[in-house]
Amino acid sequence: MWANCGDTTARTLPARTAFLDKFEKQADPDGTLTPAERARRAEHLRKAHFQRLALASSRARAAKAARRAQQSQHGGAVA
Repeated sequence: MWANCGDTTARTLPARTAFLDKFEKQADPDGTLTPAERARRAEHLRKAHFQRLALASSRARAAKAARRAQQSQHGGAVA
């Protein structure tokens, strides 16, 4: 089905819009900020979200590397 989609960017537009709107709603739940301030805060929230994901990914990779190093030191068995 996805391979038959002519315009994947247009197909995913509603999902991307909803994802970005989530940050705007978080930044200004009452709708009292100016659009520029709401967008600025939403951008900071979006960047923080992706930084948390990157940190979690980095920690997972480090833990996996530590497990592999420990396994190789113990001949494949983890103590």
